[in-house]
Amino acid sequence: MVSGRVAVKTEDQVRDQARDVLGLADVPKNVAQSGVGQITTLMQLGFRGEGSQNKPDGWYLPADKGTVALVLETKAPDAMPIDAPALRAQVEKYCATVRTQYDLVVGVVYDGDRTRAYVNGKPLEVPDELQPKEYYFSKLTDRPIDKARIYELTQRINNSLHGDFGIKNLYHRMIFTACALVARRYEAVLVRGMDYDAFHNGILSALNKAIRSDVQQNTKLSLLAEVYSDIKMNVSTDEDDPRAVARLANLIGDFIDWVTEISGLINSNAWQGEDVMAIFFNEFNRYKKKSESGQVFTPDHVTGFMYRLLGVDKDDKVLDACAGSGSFLVKAMSNMIRQAGGVNTTKAKQIKARQLYGIEFDREIYALACANMLIHKDGKTNLAHMDARTETARSWIEQTGATKVLMNPPYENKFGCMTIVENVLDSVGRGTLCGFILPDKKLDKTSKTQTSRILRHHRLLKVVKLPENLFFGVGVTTSVFVFEAGKPQDGKKFFAVNVEDDGLITVKNQGRHDVRGKWPALEEYWVDAIERNDDSKFGTGQWVDPAESLSWQAPVKPFVLTHEDLARTAMEYAMFQRGIDAKAVRERLGAITMYSSNVTETPTTVQVEVSK
Repeated sequence: MVSGRVAVKTEDQVRDQARDVLGLADVPKNVAQSGVGQITTLMQLGFRGEGSQNKPDGWYLPADKGTVALVLETKAPDAMPIDAPALRAQVEKYCATVRTQYDLVVGVVYDGDRTRAYVNGKPLEVPDELQPKEYYFSKLTDRPIDKARIYELTQRINNSLHGDFGIKNLYHRMIFTACALVARRYEAVLVRGMDYDAFHNGILSALNKAIRSDVQQNTKLSLLAEVYSDIKMNVSTDEDDPRAVARLANLIGDFIDWVTEISGLINSNAWQGEDVMAIFFNEFNRYKKKSESGQVFTPDHVTGFMYRLLGVDKDDKVLDACAGSGSFLVKAMSNMIRQAGGVNTTKAKQIKARQLYGIEFDREIYALACANMLIHKDGKTNLAHMDARTETARSWIEQTGATKVLMNPPYENKFGCMTIVENVLDSVGRGTLCGFILPDKKLDKTSKTQTSRILRHHRLLKVVKLPENLFFGVGVTTSVFVFEAGKPQDGKKFFAVNVEDDGLITVKNQGRHDVRGKWPALEEYWVDAIERNDDSKFGTGQWVDPAESLSWQAPVKPFVLTHEDLARTAMEYAMFQRGIDAKAVRERLGAITMYSSNVTETPTTVQVEVSK
C-alpha cells in the first residue's frame, strides 16, 4: 500500500476542490454572491473601473459590505511555484478591484496541495492545508484593535478636512467623516481618482440607501442626509486648472484610503463597542474643547463602567434621553449582544430593533448619533429628535418601557439640566435604575424646591465621584448619581464613594488612555465595592444624610497646631508691635543663611554656621 496524498491533475479539479473546502457552493443569494469559474468577470459581479474585466477562479462577496470578502486564484500542481510573484500579483489584482466596495478582502492562492493568503498586499500566515472560508475571515476580524493607528488616521483626516477642505466647523468635520464611514458600510463605490462630485454624491447616495428601509419608522433619520448636504467644502473645482484638479483628486484619494482603513479596523471582532465619535472627539477637540450646545462627550471606559454599575443585561431596555453621539447606546448594544451570544443570534436583532432608545435635541448632534448607530449597523430607528424637557418627550419615554437609564445630560442651567433629569425620572416605570453624570455639587446647588420634589418621588441610592481630570480640558468635576425611580427618599441615607484615580494618563493629541492597563482591575474592584456599599481598599465610602448633602463629601483635614506655629505667630506679633516688616526680615535671614554660612553635613545632621 502506498501512502501519501492523491495528486490532483488539473486546474479544474483544484478549483472544484477549493469550492468544496472553502464552502463557496449553495450560498443563499441574500447572504453573498459566491462561486467558482473561469468565465465570470468582476464587472458581472458588480464592479466597475480598472480591473473589472479580470476573471477570478473563485469569489465570496457578502451582501454586508462591512464584512470580509474573498477571492481565489487556483493553479494545477507544479504548474508554477505556490510563492511565484505572478500568482501573488494576480490575486492582488482581484483584491484591488474588490476593495473598491469592501474594507476587508482576503486573496487565497491554492494549488491542490498548498495554500497562500494575502491581505492588502501583505502575506497572511495560514496553514498549507486549505481551510473553510470562515477560518480566513476570523484571521482578519479577530485581530486586536490598533487604536494608535485609528488615532493617527483620524488626525490625518481632521487636519485634511480642516486645512485642505476648509471645513472649519468641528461637528461638520465629524459628520462628514462619519457619513463616509457609513457609506463604506452601505455599498458606496469610493475609489482613488474619482472627482469631487462623484465623491460627494456617492456618500449621499449611500446614506439615503442606508436609511431607506427605516425612514418609514423614523422620518427624522432624513436629517442625517440633510445635515451632510449642508456641509460645504472650500475647494477649487476649476476643471481648466489641471494642477488644481490633480491636487483635489489626490486629497480625495487620501481621505478615501484613511476612511477605508478605519472602517476595516472597526469591523474587527475585537472591537468592544467603543464609541467611534468619542475617538473622533479626542482628536477633533484639539480645535474645540466643549460644544456650544453644552455637550460633554462621555469617555468610553465610563460608559462601560456605568453599564455595569446599573447592572444592565441583555434583556433590559436602555434609554439615553441626551444621547449626544450615542456613546451609551453603542456600548450597551455591544455588551448586550455579546451576552446574547453574538451578532448573528435572533436576540441580537431584537436588541437592535426594540431595546435601545435615545433622544437628542441638537440637530447636528442628532445626525452624529444616527451615523454612529449606522456605522454599528443598528438602533437608529429608536433615535428621537426632540427636547427631553417636554411633555412630548415624557410621553415618548413612557412608551419605550425603558428599564435602565444611562445619561450624561448638558450641565448648564440654560440647557435645563435638572429639568431633563426630573422629566426622565417622572417618565420611567417604578423601580427603574437611572444613572446620570452630573457636576459633583449639582444637586446641592439646585433649588431646594426642585430637589425636595425629586426626592419625594425618587430615591438617590449611590453617588460615585469620578476622577477630577476625567473630562480632559472641560474644567468640570463630575459624579454618577444613581436613582431608583418611583420610590421616595423618605430620609434614607445614600452610599457615596470617590473613584479618585482611573489609571488613565493623557496622551498628546489623543486624550486620556489606559496605556498602563490599570482600569480593568480598578473597574472590577469599584463595581463590587459599590454594589456591597463597602470601599475597604481606598477608604472613601460614606453614608450621607440627604438632609445634609447630596454629594460625596471630602473628609475634613484635622486641625493640627505645632510649637513652631505658636513660635512663628508670637514672633510675627512682636515684630508687628514694633513696626518691623516681618517679610523683609525673613528674606534677609534667608539670604544670610544661604550665602554667608558654612554648611557641615553628617550622616544624621546638617549644621549651619553663619559667618560673622
